[in-house]
Formats: sequence, C-alpha cells, structure tokens
Amino acid sequence: MTVEATTERVLRLLALLQRRPSWTATELAAELGVTDRSVRRDVERLRALGYPVHATAGVGGGYQLGAGTRLPPLLLDDDEAIATAVSLRLASGGTVAGAGEAALRALAKLDQVMPPRLRAEVRAVHGATETLVDPGIKVDPELLVTLARACRDAVRVRFSYAGRDGGERERMVEPVRMVATSRRWYLMAWDLDRADWRTFRLDRMREVVATTWRFRAREHPDPVAHVQRSTAEAPYRYLARVRVRARAGQVRELVPPQAGRVEDDRDGWCVLVAGGDDLDWMAMHVARLGFEAEVLEPPELREAAARLARRLAAMARAGHAEAN
Repeated sequence: MTVEATTERVLRLLALLQRRPSWTATELAAELGVTDRSVRRDVERLRALGYPVHATAGVGGGYQLGAGTRLPPLLLDDDEAIATAVSLRLASGGTVAGAGEAALRALAKLDQVMPPRLRAEVRAVHGATETLVDPGIKVDPELLVTLARACRDAVRVRFSYAGRDGGERERMVEPVRMVATSRRWYLMAWDLDRADWRTFRLDRMREVVATTWRFRAREHPDPVAHVQRSTAEAPYRYLARVRVRARAGQVRELVPPQAGRVEDDRDGWCVLVAGGDDLDWMAMHVARLGFEAEVLEPPELREAAARLARRLAAMARAGHAEAN
C-alpha cells in the first residue's frame, strides 16, 4: 500500500474517532475496510503524531480519542462544514463578549480551505437567515472574511472610503485589527497616505481588495483603546470632560464604549470623556446618568447645562401651577 493511501486511511481513522466517543477495533476495521491489525498500526501512527488515542481492553472496550496538549485537525464532512461556517458567521456579528473576533478568525481559516460548492451553500443559508438580535449597522460577511485574512497575513488593503462629508476617496492601509462595538465594526490600520493610525467604519468601505503586498508589522496602540478614543472623541466638534460622582464601573455600565471613555479618578469620582456636535444633547445625556456631575470642559457645556436646568425648572413650575 502506498504512503498516500496509508495517510488517507489514518486521516479517516482520526475523523471516525472524532465522530463518537468509542469504537471497537472490529467496527473501525469494517468502516476502513482493513484488518484489526491495520487498525492497531494506524492507532500507533496517530499516537506517534501526538494524538492521545486510549484503548480499553475487555467486553465493551475499544478506542477513544482523549484530550491532549493540542487540538487535532477537525475533519468535517460537507454537512458539518456548512453548519460550522453558518454558525461562525452568525457568531461573528453576535453580542457574546470576545466571541465575535474568535469566530471571525475561525471563519477565515475555514473559508480558505472550503470547496467553492460548499462556500456557495453557506452564503445561501446565511442570506436566507434573519435573527431577532439587533445587529446594528449590517456589514457584508465577505468583507469581514477579506479583512480578517488581510490582518492575519499582513497584506495591504485598498478600498474606497466615504467620509463624513459624503465624498469618497481611495485609501491604502496596513490592517491590524477589527473591533466590534454593539452596533458597528471598525478597522484599525496604518494609513499609508497620512502616515498615521486611523479608524475606519466597515459600513463606509467600498470595493475592498486585499492586495499581494505584504508589510512588516509596526508597533501599534491597543486596538480597542484606539478605536474607542477615535469613535468617542475625534469626529466631533466638542470634546467634553465631566467629573461624575460615581465609580468608573457604574458609569461604564451606562455609557457604551463608542459613546465615551471613562477614566478612573479618586475619592468616589471618575471622569467621563465624550465628544459631540450638540451641546444641549450632551448636557441632557450627562444629566440622565443620574449622578452628581461637574463640567471640566468646555465652558460652553456649562452654559448648555444651565439652559437645560432653566427649561426643566420652567416645566416643573408650569406643571405645579396647573395642578393647583
């Protein structure tokens, strides 16, 4: 028997051991079309490769794949591959902390080796599926896979990007990491034209192409902190700093990371840093936190808070007068 045939049989044996908890040598031999002796030799080959195949003697005994120091390759049939890919696509846009990024990495690996006929099946199932969980702004799963591969393989990405003014410009970047918030996906990348780190919203990216130009990884800021700072502060006309009489954890429960950054302070206070274009709107949301607050900057926000207080006082007086 050729080396190729033996290798194929050993891989089939590994797939069978993954399918159910225990097999007898006779059952495995029947599935593989070989003798019990060949099964024993193939089991030894798997053990030599580092996969812990346990054997139990006697009636009811057999072979069982145990937990080892590394994850063995998962050999999936067509139905299993489709089910796994669909689940990973759903998880990549889900709300479980930490699951989205891991699912996206796994999906990129699976998509790379999946035959085109199965890839089409996965797209069809995903395209016909809706969830009750609010996904926020929808992003094409193919875009997620393209960017995940580019981050993994350290290749440059070219795309058209729609700015806040509505105009589009072509960008060439070196992608590092994608960051998902409760409603949006962002890409942190080194912008070659601007020679600086930038944050890009995936829903504003068009005609995304992963090039063949590889790049050497640069020292970069923490992606989560960078995206949070960019989305909460940079795009806005006003940047507010407000001291809040509450623990930082209490305020973070009320303020999403894309809406503001909370800095630890002392003596039972913390500092909320947030950006906005409408001072009245910002004052109202700070008031809605329900904690004592002190505006550090800008002075215009203190004036907006005073206006809000006068309006609320007038509303309260009007209601009191009608009641009397």
